[in-house]
Formats: sequence, structure tokens, C-alpha cells
Amino acid sequence: MTPQTSPTSQTSPSSPTSSSPQSAAGPRGLVARAVTTWPRLLLLLILLLTAGAVVVGGGVAERMSSGGSQIPGSESSYTTAELERRWPASQPNLLLLVSPRDASRDVDDPAVASAARDLARQLAGEKAVLGVVSYWQAEDTALRARDGGEALITARIRGDEDAVDDALEALEPRYQGTHGAVDVRLGGPAAVRHASQEVIADDLVRAEVIALPVTLVLLVVVFGSAVAAALPLLVGIVSVLGTNAVLRVITEFTDVSVYAQNLTTALGLGLAIDYALFLVRRHREELAAGRDPRDAVAVTLRTAGRTVLYSALTVAVCLASMLVFEQYFLRSLAYAGIAVVLISAAASLIALPAALVLLGHRVNALRLPVGRRGGSPGAGWARLARLVMRRAPLFAVGTVAVLLALGLPFKDVRFGTADDRQLPSSSEARLVQEELRNEFPGSPGSALAVLVEGKPAAKALAEYSGEVSRLAHVVQVAGPAGRFVDGKRVDDAAPATGYVSVLHSAESASPQSVSLVKKIRSVPASFETSVTGPAAVLTDTQHGTAERLPWALAVIAVTTLILVFLLTGSVLLPLLTVVVNGLSLTAMFGAVVWVFQDGHLSGPLGFTPTGDIETALPVLMFCVAFGLSMDYGVFLVSRIKEEYEFGGDHRDAVVLGIRRTGGLITAAALILAVVMVAIGTSRVTNIKMLGLGVGLAVLMDAMVVRALLVPAVLRLTGRATWWAPAPLRRLQRRVGLEEEARTTYPDIPTRTERPVSGRT
Repeated sequence: MTPQTSPTSQTSPSSPTSSSPQSAAGPRGLVARAVTTWPRLLLLLILLLTAGAVVVGGGVAERMSSGGSQIPGSESSYTTAELERRWPASQPNLLLLVSPRDASRDVDDPAVASAARDLARQLAGEKAVLGVVSYWQAEDTALRARDGGEALITARIRGDEDAVDDALEALEPRYQGTHGAVDVRLGGPAAVRHASQEVIADDLVRAEVIALPVTLVLLVVVFGSAVAAALPLLVGIVSVLGTNAVLRVITEFTDVSVYAQNLTTALGLGLAIDYALFLVRRHREELAAGRDPRDAVAVTLRTAGRTVLYSALTVAVCLASMLVFEQYFLRSLAYAGIAVVLISAAASLIALPAALVLLGHRVNALRLPVGRRGGSPGAGWARLARLVMRRAPLFAVGTVAVLLALGLPFKDVRFGTADDRQLPSSSEARLVQEELRNEFPGSPGSALAVLVEGKPAAKALAEYSGEVSRLAHVVQVAGPAGRFVDGKRVDDAAPATGYVSVLHSAESASPQSVSLVKKIRSVPASFETSVTGPAAVLTDTQHGTAERLPWALAVIAVTTLILVFLLTGSVLLPLLTVVVNGLSLTAMFGAVVWVFQDGHLSGPLGFTPTGDIETALPVLMFCVAFGLSMDYGVFLVSRIKEEYEFGGDHRDAVVLGIRRTGGLITAAALILAVVMVAIGTSRVTNIKMLGLGVGLAVLMDAMVVRALLVPAVLRLTGRATWWAPAPLRRLQRRVGLEEEARTTYPDIPTRTERPVSGRT
């Protein structure tokens, strides 16, 4: 196979016969001409857009939602909607935990009962509240603690999540605290959701305060110049501000998960810095090779810019794969993720080059006594690559074995759903829920509801209710036929409703509760029934996620194969890229189970293990981490391909590609890991898991997979790595974006220093 470009045909960048890099046709040529012709105008426009983004994106955190786990069209989703429409009070979202102020009294004390009834009447008079039920009104033992020291008032705050949050903020100061003979604490789903949003918003600010200065220090170490180091950080800030504005606009059209701002802040800052780091490094190489600043920017856009474009497309596609899922939790993160990737790429390919044109050689100004001094750049990476390639089978097998071993804990994964234990242990909403779990026979917040349709006869409904009450973990069943415990009617008083409430003692996210849902759904009845509640939602979510997961994986695999083929013109390399990227995630998934499910390191990390992992979170982590792994994979294979076409020797190309990108990828991974770990300092467990898990995946990919596994595998595949059938090769040349002619860099060995072998 003959490379497209011979080394002897390269012209010097200063050669009078070489065409101006700014004169190239195509999209990259247009961008190059724009940023080199009107850099001040472009920067002014970007400054105005950023200022507008600050205004538009203000208060975006208040627009986020913490739900979104239900599968639209599922049985639980249908039942929830019907109950909300017909009996909105059937699903309480606000719980008032009432306890005697005097510890020597119990909840049946006359003074305590009188104060509690007054409180319930006051709550029932609130405009935003309906369906108030108290222990003192209903005399339902399920609403009373086993020791009589606490009892409940349940209610429903009407409206969507935003309306519920607004109402709760108004109700909280009026009902929380002491009321005569009783003390009151607020809990329930509404309080848990509201507390989660507040904690996540506060933690995000802290994460940014941690990440930005550490990132700047790392960039200074990488570049050794304060000016060069500041550019990627400024691009990252522009990307984050632009993303907040996009998120705010998206919330006008659809619900957006509260996780979106944490994720997009990390991606916006991390990807923008990665892309800017790559572009600034290449620009400085072109300056060192003798190009003037405008030509250096143009060549950078047409080489490194091409890589950034492919990388952004690949990451965006990985995040877009979440659109195949039906939960808005994942779909909203797909919308937000696509937006942040495109904004990061645009800021890097337009704002940064314009700034580089204006700075010229001053990009190397303000040299600091840190960073690399002396020696040949990347020599250590070249030595490592040669070592790995000399022992390629050993490194390939050994690295794969270690990665698979690190992923072994994931075989024992148990999927559940998030609850109040995501919150810090000091949160009042969590403390109330813990009291319900530990002291009450069943929690109204985790009760199951069975919608009854078809106007069944009283006898048939009684038989059905009695049968359900016999099931394991069921505390009681209450509905139109009365109240049942262990198959026996204990109360003939029946509300005029069309639903049956099933109070159970199992954890709402446990295998026992999922099994209970399936058993209730299988209880025979002469009328139509449908089940909802936290455990029913979890059951349907697990089924819906498993059903759509193969489609998401197919989207990622197919688009990745196509994009890497268009980038490299190889048939084998896209397949290797997909497999290698998948292996790079094993440590992340193993750590997720070992740490967050099983509880190892829960003390130092400050969280409460629940024995399961939220169902949708591994899907999100896979899409994000796989996309970021592709980001670094594209950086590496693009440079290896460039070296191969310049020199024609496969082994030399691998060594030189790693030499030129090893330090860059490691620096980018360290910076992104810092951002993700800063996100991982969140006091909410799932945010902590997302940040620390993806941070680990990024480091494993850059420092193990790219440094050890990739060169070993490419040594084994040899020149076959670049093979493609002639028709596909012609297609790639027509569709793919071709590279700029290679510059001979003064700090890379020339042909006389590295013999070119076997170009045939």
C-alpha cells in the first residue's frame, strides 16, 4: 500500500512554491479565512454572545427537575396519571412528622392530639394543598410509630414539580418547628426532591471553585506560559456559560434533569479545555516550524481542527444515543450533552483561533519557571511506546486481563432507584424518611396503589383485597372494600374511591419490593387492575431500560465505526477503537459496584450505601465515559495516521503518534479528571458516583489504555491496520476530510534519524 504523501514531496512552510494555508477550499478553509481576516470582529461577537448567555442562563438551576425515571406509556406511568387526574390526594407527596414536645407524652395525649388536629386543619386550608389525612383523624395505625412517640399528617401539594417546589418554600417556614404541644418536621417526596435540588446547586458552585484554579495550575505546568495556559481556561468558561443559556432555553420546552447542569458543566469545561489544549499545542508547533501566526492558525484548523471536529461529532453521537430511551431523565441529558459538545467545539474552533491570530508569537509570553525545560519533547513517551511494542503480546494480554479483573464486581450489580439516602445525613428530609423506615409499620411514601377499573362487585373486590393482603411484606390493604390484614377484613369503613392502597414493609428499591409488584400484578381478578408506586416505577424502568439498551449500544457502535473510518480510511481501526474503548470502562463499572453498591470507602467518601445502583445511572455513565474515551482515541489515531502518511512506516508512526500526543492526552485527562472529581465532591451520592466514576474512567483510558494497550494492539495488527477495500477507500477520500500537508517539526526526528521501512 502506498501512502498518499511521500516524505520527499513535503514543502517547507516558508517555501515560495507552497500555497497559502488560508487559501484552501472547504469548510475548514472558510473558517480559517474568517478567523484570520476578521479576528477582532469575531471576538467582539463572541463576547456579546457570552454576555447574553450570562443573562439568559441565570437561575437555570431553579428550572431543573429531579424526576424523570418513569417510562411513558408503562403501566405505572398510566396508573400514576389516572390517579393524579381522578384522585390526586391518593399519592401524598408531603409528610408532616409530628412528635410531642414533652418526651414523656405520646401522640394519643389529649394536648398533643388537639395541637395535631389544629395543625391538620390549618394545612387543609392552604390553597396549594389537598387530601390532608392525619393519624388523629383516620385512626390508622399505619400512620403511628410503633412506640407511639410520633405520628403522621399526610397531604398532597397540587401542581407540577415547579409549582410543588414554590408551594413547599412557602409552607416550610409556617409548619416546620414547634406548634404548641408538638414539634413538626417535613418529609415526603416533595421535601426530598426540593432538598436534593438545593444541595446539588450549592455543590456545583463549590465544584467550580475547586476545579478552576487547579485546572489553571495544570495548564501552566503543561505550557510553561501563563498566556498559553489562560486560553484553554477562558474557552472552557465561555463554553460553560453558553451551555447554561442553552439549558435555560431547553427548560422552556421540556423537563430537564437536575443532573444536567453538573454533567454539562463538567463536559463544557473539560471538553473545551481538551480541544483548546490540542489546538494551542499544534499552533505552537507550527510557529516553531517557521510559519507566521496567521498561516499557523490556518494549518492548525485544517489539521488539529479536523481532529477536534471528528472528536466533537463522536462525543455528541455517544450522548445522543440516550435519546432512544423513553425517560426524560436520560433524554434531557442527551439534549444538554449535545448542546455542550457543539458549543465547546465552536468556541475552540472560532474564538480560540481568533485570539491566537491577535496574540501572534505572544502566545508564548510570560514564561514561568515551571513545565518542561530542555530535552526532546515526548522522548519518554516514545521510549515507553517502543518498549510496549517490543513486548506487544505480553502487554496486550496483561492489560486486558487487568481491565477485566477490575470490572468483575459489576457482575453482581443490583439495580434500584434513588431515595432520600442520596442526601447528606444531616438533611431534615432524609431524617424524616429514616424515621418512617425504622419506626413505622409502613411508609405512605413507598405505598403501592392499585387502580381498579370496570366497576367490580363488592364481593369480588373484597376477595381481591384479601388475596393481596396475604402476600409477603404486605402490612395492610385499604380500599373500597375496607381494610385488610393477612387476608382478613379489619375495618368495614371504606373510602369511596376506585383504587386500593397497599402498604408494605419492603424497601421501595429492593428486590423484595420488585417481586411484590410482580405478584400483585399476577393476582387474578375479574376486573381490570394496574399498579403504581415507587417499586412499580422501578420495575417498569428496569424493563424499559433493558429493552432500549441494545438500540443505544447499536447507535454508538455504528456511528463510531463510520466516523473513525472517515477519519482514518481503515476498516480494522474502527473495530479496534470500539473494543478498546469498551475495555477502558471496565474499571469504572467495577468501582461503581464495589464502592457505591457494596459500600467500600463509604466512610472516607461520605455517603450511605443502599445496596443497589440507580437503574439509569450506569447508562448515563457509559455514554459519557465512552464518548470521552473516543475523544482521546480520535486525538491519538489521527496523529498516528498523519505520521504514517508522512513516513510510511507503521511502527514509526505509532511511536511518533504517541510521542506527540502522549503528554497532551495525559494532561487533558488529568484536567478533565480534576473537573469530574470536583463534581464528585457533591454531597448527593449519585452525583458523587457520576463524577468519581467518569473521572476514574478518563484516567484509566489515558494512562493505561492509550499508553499500553493501544500500541501493543497496533503492533500486533501491523500494516493491516490501514487496509481498506478499494471502493471503501475511494468513498473515504470523497467523504472524509483530508489532512493538511505535513510540516517537518524541528523537535521531531527527521527521516535521517528514523529510517522509513518497507513502503510498498
